[in-house]
Amino acid sequence: MINPDSELLHLMDLMPASGRMLCKVASKPEQPAVIEAALPKPWAQSRPIFINFDLWGTLSRSQRDVLLLRTVSWLNGVQWLKVDVYQGAALAGVLGTVVELSQADLVGALVAGGLTALAGLQIVRSQRSSRRELEADEAAIRIAQRRGYTEVVAARALLEAIEAVADLEKR
Repeated sequence: MINPDSELLHLMDLMPASGRMLCKVASKPEQPAVIEAALPKPWAQSRPIFINFDLWGTLSRSQRDVLLLRTVSWLNGVQWLKVDVYQGAALAGVLGTVVELSQADLVGALVAGGLTALAGLQIVRSQRSSRRELEADEAAIRIAQRRGYTEVVAARALLEAIEAVADLEKR
């Protein structure tokens, strides 16, 4: 059994500076997941990470470290205001909706609103894509190397942590 207070201090020390500024780690013993972080809202100042310390304590120190670093890397990688096709389509849809509503053109407003909704859905989907998950894995391994782990040890610990968490959560 680990002490949540000392573990929280260790985890805060382990996180990169950008993670300490954005992410807040909290205990949530009632959750069935070992570690959980929801897709942050674009307007949110803080990105919470919830940990069930009873389940967390069954993982080894290296597994816990890289699992937290992976979650922090994923949260830090969520960028709502980057310039790409979907953000441009969402912006065009919002502007089109406003223009069409100001002209009282309901059909045009519905079409522009539909464009906004489709673009927004694609933006949200891209944040949970396999590519984003792999980027978070790679970032976690890089950060772990700066924290004293070798690349092989960090990668092995991450793989073992993912397998152990799946077993603990019965997935």
